[in-house]
Amino acid sequence: MSRFWQHFITDGSETPNDPKQTNSTQPEAEDVLDAFSRAVVGVADKLRPAVVNLRVGRGMRGGSGSGVLFAPDGLLLTNHHVVQKHDKVRVRLSDGTELSGQVIGNDPWTDLAVVQAEGEKFPFAVFGDSAKLKVGQLAVAIGSPLGFESTVTAGVVSALGRTLRSISGHLVDNVIQTDAALNPGNSGGPLVDSHGRVIGINTAVIQPAQGICFAVPINTAKTILPQLLKHGRVIRGYLGLHIRQVPISPELRNTFTLEQKSGVEVLMLEEDGPAQNAGLWIEDIIVGFGGKPVASVDDLQRSLTQLPVGLPVKISLLREGRLIERTVVPAEYPNPVRG
Repeated sequence: MSRFWQHFITDGSETPNDPKQTNSTQPEAEDVLDAFSRAVVGVADKLRPAVVNLRVGRGMRGGSGSGVLFAPDGLLLTNHHVVQKHDKVRVRLSDGTELSGQVIGNDPWTDLAVVQAEGEKFPFAVFGDSAKLKVGQLAVAIGSPLGFESTVTAGVVSALGRTLRSISGHLVDNVIQTDAALNPGNSGGPLVDSHGRVIGINTAVIQPAQGICFAVPINTAKTILPQLLKHGRVIRGYLGLHIRQVPISPELRNTFTLEQKSGVEVLMLEEDGPAQNAGLWIEDIIVGFGGKPVASVDDLQRSLTQLPVGLPVKISLLREGRLIERTVVPAEYPNPVRG
């Protein structure tokens, strides 16, 4: 029996008032500080120096959020909705130091942004692998909710593979759901695992629900970071069409062995756009793109983000009871959303 429990349990043969016995049964610190607490304390000690408070604008038009340094030269990740259209931000480190920051990359589609803080030799966090997460594992959030800097909350990974609409209205895939408490100001801060590795960027809270919070997976950030650093934005494909999701009849699904129950109908084609030039017609139903099934508008948007611009892609269509294939060359999205 551990000394912790011996402090509370006696078989009657021991004298509680005996000073020697009392001292020998005092709970030791390592017994009281359980494994969960040790993990959270360790993560907090390791990560807090790399978590910053961000402020943009002034007065009623100002706002604040969080960010996490991921390189010693001052590069940090945050949410797009924290920096929005601002080019300059104020960065406050955990020790109170205030620095200027420059927004160098912004992606409203995933609600992520990259900021460069002025200075050198910053403490920084290490990225983990969000593809290896398990439901139920420890999740720790660090940020500046409601202006209270370096706030630490802990919970678990509640669910994986969620989808979430970003501020631009586009779908963010594989979002992490957690019950680690988040509040306004946590946005842009890191969600980390028990080893102190960043597994997500906290981005949203469902109001007025409690314990339903979301983070953009760090693997999504790692995918787009090269483009944000190089171009300041993410280059995405564009077909030049207007579409909607529609059901596919059971007869057509059986005839062409289609697993999905819906496809995407072409409502309008932009003149001389990639889709029109590829031979698509109005009322065509898109059921495949780049070798992957298309059951929704989001499926098509997702593929346009993943596939390179300017290279031919096979697109599968239902047209007048036939399954046909065309080749389309996506162009670059003409007006990147700045939000």
